Amino acid sequence: QVQLVESGGGLVQAGGSLRLSCAASGRTFSPYGMGWFRQAPGKEREFVARLHWNSGNTDYAGSVKGRFTISRDNAKSTVYLQMNSLKPEDTAVYYCAASHRPLWPPRTSDYDNWGQGTQVTVSS
Repeated sequence: QVQLVESGGGLVQAGGSLRLSCAASGRTFSPYGMGWFRQAPGKEREFVARLHWNSGNTDYAGSVKGRFTISRDNAKSTVYLQMNSLKPEDTAVYYCAASHRPLWPPRTSDYDNWGQGTQVTVSS
């Protein structure tokens, strides 16, 4: 069983940056796609960014495009989310997830392995 563990969250001022990490542990990690999602208080979980594990192709939500970058380190079985120019509306719990279904782009329901989340708080 693969476990995903996020880290790197915290409190930052608006305009600042954070880099989230999502490390996979357990058996050999070979997802088809990886995604980052977030959920703010009182709101539904929303898609942030995704990455095709083999090709490195990426896709972003419009609200973060140009500010966030998803990347991976295959050797470390780790995916990152670099977040720049943070805004108070980026405040949320951020989750990483893995999809093993050979479908691109994956639907939210295709993600079959989720991390526990890491809190990101952006102050104004």
